[in-house]
Amino acid sequence: MTERVVLAYSGGLDTSVGIGWIGEATGADVIAVAVDVGQGGEDLEAIRRRALACGAVEAYVADARGEFAAEYCMPALAANALYMDRYPLVSALSRPVIVKHLVRAARQFGADTVAHGCTGKGNDQVRFEVSITSLAPDLQCLAPVRDLALTRAAAIEYAECHDLPIETTKSSPFSIDQNVWGRAVETGFLEDIWNGPTKDVYTYTDDPGFPPVEDEVTVRFEAGVPVAIDGRQVTPLEAIQEMNRRGGAQGIGRIDMVEDRLVGIKSREVYEAPGAMVLLAAHSELENVAVERELARFKRTASQRWTELVYDGMWFSPLKRSLDAFIASTQGYVSGDIRMTLHGGRAVVTGRRSEASLYDFNLATYDEGDTFDQSQARGFIELYGMQSKLAAARDARFGRGVVL
Repeated sequence: MTERVVLAYSGGLDTSVGIGWIGEATGADVIAVAVDVGQGGEDLEAIRRRALACGAVEAYVADARGEFAAEYCMPALAANALYMDRYPLVSALSRPVIVKHLVRAARQFGADTVAHGCTGKGNDQVRFEVSITSLAPDLQCLAPVRDLALTRAAAIEYAECHDLPIETTKSSPFSIDQNVWGRAVETGFLEDIWNGPTKDVYTYTDDPGFPPVEDEVTVRFEAGVPVAIDGRQVTPLEAIQEMNRRGGAQGIGRIDMVEDRLVGIKSREVYEAPGAMVLLAAHSELENVAVERELARFKRTASQRWTELVYDGMWFSPLKRSLDAFIASTQGYVSGDIRMTLHGGRAVVTGRRSEASLYDFNLATYDEGDTFDQSQARGFIELYGMQSKLAAARDARFGRGVVL
């Protein structure tokens, strides 16, 4: 029986050429797998037909937008996930759902190898291969661009020689990856970190310097998940899509950063994530209202580790699963409404409302109705500062006190 290889297929030049290239290099039949995570462009049927025309023996296509939003973006929202405090894991979140479908296709079609189009320099090769072997340790991994020296020039030559139905002349100056959670842009003139992004870098966001009138929006959350916008019920996918549209119109979610890649190099990345950044701002503020202080402090530590694991390709790891359980347990009271003003590149919270709120007006107010017993403060401070006071007295005895 001829061996079979499942290929993560985008419909572009490299993966279209990869079908024949893999077949010739390995002698295996190739099954193309296309997964829609909201990247836009051609519809799945057109991509399926192209894969078959390029030599795939089967083409597996999946509309995973709802799955991606609910099962991958929402956990990231619950974790307030921002890698290096800025990047909302745009590409990192999409890899495990794509891998899930790659492994499913491998089982369905009896393949023993899964191939992807990543280079040997980026994070995605790790994310794909670690996730594949975590779900299916028996499967082998193949990266034609990395392992078979498939350069762009070689890909163009191959496509032209074999008359493949794929564009070979148009070449973007950038490497772009996008989905419903955001858009990532790199390479080209952006590799000089002194160069500022030009207008053609952006498509998800309009220029924040020339915004339309400010947009007020109210997001309703239930257990940490957005369920309504301005009173209209929404799914997680619809919430992200609407905030992409409204936040993008205001230029919200532009990120230009030098990032620490998993492989050990620093990389200049430009991101657009309007929906993600608006929802993250709203969710974080609702947690400020509803999550107890010590739990919130520890959650920030756990969320940072969760974010690093996801960035590093460890979505299916034991630690990530355990942190999932902890973070989910923190969301029980994260229900309520957040009102925001979207304008000129900023999403500003202007109102909070929750039945599970820990904010007590009568304790917080300095006006009439104050129920806070200020007489208790002196004793609290004495007890709170006792260890520091005793340590300071000891330092003075040994001549190690603070020099004034």
